[in-house]
Amino acid sequence: MQIQDNAFDLVLFDLDGTLVDTAPDMVATLQEMQGDHGYDPVAYELGRSNVSNGAMGLLRIGFPDLDEDERASLVGEYVERYADRLCELTTVFAGIDTLLDHLDDVGCPWGVVTNKPERLTNPLLEQLGLFHRSVCTISGDTLSVRKPEPGPLLLGCDIAGVDAGRSIYIGDAERDIQAGLRAGAATIAAAYGYITEDDDPREWGADIIAIDTEELAQIVFKAVNLES
Repeated sequence: MQIQDNAFDLVLFDLDGTLVDTAPDMVATLQEMQGDHGYDPVAYELGRSNVSNGAMGLLRIGFPDLDEDERASLVGEYVERYADRLCELTTVFAGIDTLLDHLDDVGCPWGVVTNKPERLTNPLLEQLGLFHRSVCTISGDTLSVRKPEPGPLLLGCDIAGVDAGRSIYIGDAERDIQAGLRAGAATIAAAYGYITEDDDPREWGADIIAIDTEELAQIVFKAVNLES
């Protein structure tokens, strides 16, 4: 799908690494947990690049000598620790706040579709002042399926009352782009997000790639007919 000017009525965002910079709190949680378990903390940049892979992705790099079952047994501890510091250092990405203000000003709905569990997603958005501004918030456990399945995006479109073909989905992981394409949405790869060294947004099949939040805003401004 080509992203044409004035062709879209809904903008949907992935959360971690796309809308919100959660890496400072998520990586700090991992580093603290490593220290308490007798491990040397991972470098921040390595942790940051793996944040979009969630708790298990972080635990894989933080506890590389454990098998998957042993790491899985640590997920609950990680989530509890992270919930305690959910929004200490987390911020909306610079430039995204202005974009959201513009969307709100012209009455263009926007929402969130994330694989993050609801018990973390909703309080985080509340603390950032975004929850009640979002027309829909679909978390990783809202449905029985999550991205890369298209169901969460389609649900978000249904709640917003907008056909998926008139929506844009923005994400910083291949699963985001796959979900968007399967839902029939236009897709933007957020290359400024949490991307590992061995991953390449150019290979995800997105309709367009935004190198930074300024470029993302320009793309979205044109797509929903906003003046920049």
